[in-house]
Amino acid sequence: MPRFAREYRPLYFLAALGAGGLSVSFFMYLMFLIPHPTSPMPTFSDVVNVYRVEGIGLQVMTTLALIGIVFFAIKHVLVLLANLRAFNRLRREPAYRALRSSNGEVTLMAVPLTLAMTVNVLFILGALGIPGLWSKVEWLFPFSLLAFSAIGALAFFFFGRYLARLISQQGFDNDDTNHFSQILPAFAFTMIAVGFAAPAAMSKITAVSVLGMVGAFIFLAAAAAWILVKLPVSFAAILRNGLAIEGGPTLWMGIPIFTLVGITFVRLASGVSHNLLDTELNPVITFVVLGLLVAAQLVMGLIGWAVMRRQGYFARFVRGTDSSIPSYGLICPGVALSVLSMFFIHWGLVKTDIVTLFSPVHLALHALVLLLQVRTIQTLFQLDRRLMGDPKVSHNEPVAKEEELAAV
Repeated sequence: MPRFAREYRPLYFLAALGAGGLSVSFFMYLMFLIPHPTSPMPTFSDVVNVYRVEGIGLQVMTTLALIGIVFFAIKHVLVLLANLRAFNRLRREPAYRALRSSNGEVTLMAVPLTLAMTVNVLFILGALGIPGLWSKVEWLFPFSLLAFSAIGALAFFFFGRYLARLISQQGFDNDDTNHFSQILPAFAFTMIAVGFAAPAAMSKITAVSVLGMVGAFIFLAAAAAWILVKLPVSFAAILRNGLAIEGGPTLWMGIPIFTLVGITFVRLASGVSHNLLDTELNPVITFVVLGLLVAAQLVMGLIGWAVMRRQGYFARFVRGTDSSIPSYGLICPGVALSVLSMFFIHWGLVKTDIVTLFSPVHLALHALVLLLQVRTIQTLFQLDRRLMGDPKVSHNEPVAKEEELAAV
């Protein structure tokens, strides 16, 4: 029996999350490299125009990007459906009640986190694949707000139940805090915030835009509050006891959070500029904010890489024979850094005329992003072979309880 069915944990939702993120990362090439003068994001008609009037280079790039978008979107949906079926079975088993009474209950936040990614992926597929859909987009934005409101309600339900148990029953295991898995709710909240920020930026109806802003504000505030509560606790435990080896990927959890915060900022600032101030967003502002966030990601990435390399994490759980479901947490940082880098290259460097579009420097920066994407895809396939299928080799029992290490 495949391990996915035999040893299911909610952290398997991260496999679907990673595939959805990769689909979005390929969309970034279309977002920033093909013309879309009549809409804030490329649509079906813009893609058609590439094949009508643009050169062979842009056509090849568009074709490869579309293949990546569709392939990983299909993978995302298939893995998501498999997770939903398995999660429904798990809820009827004693293992679920045990999960609900442990620190591992926080991993249930992977469900709304992944569902929020699904809405983003479907929005991209609709814009690119359905002719004329963008002309009706103002009718779709209210449904987008409703979808993210429902996902946000689910996130608050899981989180509220978890927090209420911790406070009322003193149900938190303080010995199991030497990793950053407990920051997972903040990741889910920022993913929902960036979803609300999309209609805030793109809708021309003030009421819809403002409702999107309010939703983004609420979930950004929830994320910030939880980080302020849990980050010091986990960091102190790591300094006391050292990092739990399977919790290595949690050192990188801030990378996707920074990306989501950066995109949310760009969207909210654009919405405020266009709909409330009737002006254009100054690109110098995005250069500073996105530059700082990318710098923070690079610092966090180097520190995490150094620690995991010293602990032998990659040799053991990526290239070796040991298996650990939280290893899927290695995918989101690669996706997130590539996506925010694309925003920084174009919103921070091209729009400020620091770098010229399609210049050698511009292409070199994209080559670095592409290399990161390729390495991330390679890692995802390696983990899928080991964790989603029937393992060909025996593997040791994990050092820590996997359900309590929500590495994302």
